[in-house]
Amino acid sequence: MKTQTAKLKYLRLSPRKVRLVAHSIKGLSVNEAEAQLLMRPNRATQPILKLLRSAVANAKNTKQLDSVNLFVQNVTVDQGPMLKRHMPRAMGRATPIQKKTSHIVLTLVESEKPKASRFEITKPKKEKKKKEIEKMRKERLEQEKKEKAEQKDKTKEELFREKKESKLTKQKETGFAKKVFRRKSI
Repeated sequence: MKTQTAKLKYLRLSPRKVRLVAHSIKGLSVNEAEAQLLMRPNRATQPILKLLRSAVANAKNTKQLDSVNLFVQNVTVDQGPMLKRHMPRAMGRATPIQKKTSHIVLTLVESEKPKASRFEITKPKKEKKKKEIEKMRKERLEQEKKEKAEQKDKTKEELFREKKESKLTKQKETGFAKKVFRRKSI
């Protein structure tokens, strides 16, 4: 097994924040790891992505490894030196501020056979969707025609009666709500 390591030192982000991103790409193929990093919103993704791409380029150029067979074996994030600052506070006091740095070590390994992707990309079949959409459209048109035919059959008196009944039910509902939720006067 051929390995390639890449290091990034003195990154001005706390190791705890960097580890969140670094552990998510451990064990993934290079392409999947890059996709993961591109989709994450964290600030630590940019330097880790840059480090990953650098490691892949080094593996291709120096050790003639195939990038398709590479995967991330290990990512370690250690704490680097801390910049110590102070912030002025009330009554002449000062509180310490620790600006932490981190060191990242990324190890790539070439596997003998290409690792199968965890995510299978499939395209939906367009023919089935088109047929389903047309079928739904036809059903909707038939329903609308039936409704129009039913409305024509009804007389004006029936329509007037239905409107009146719906208004009465609305008034009952709102009247009850008003009664329950009305304000009490002092």
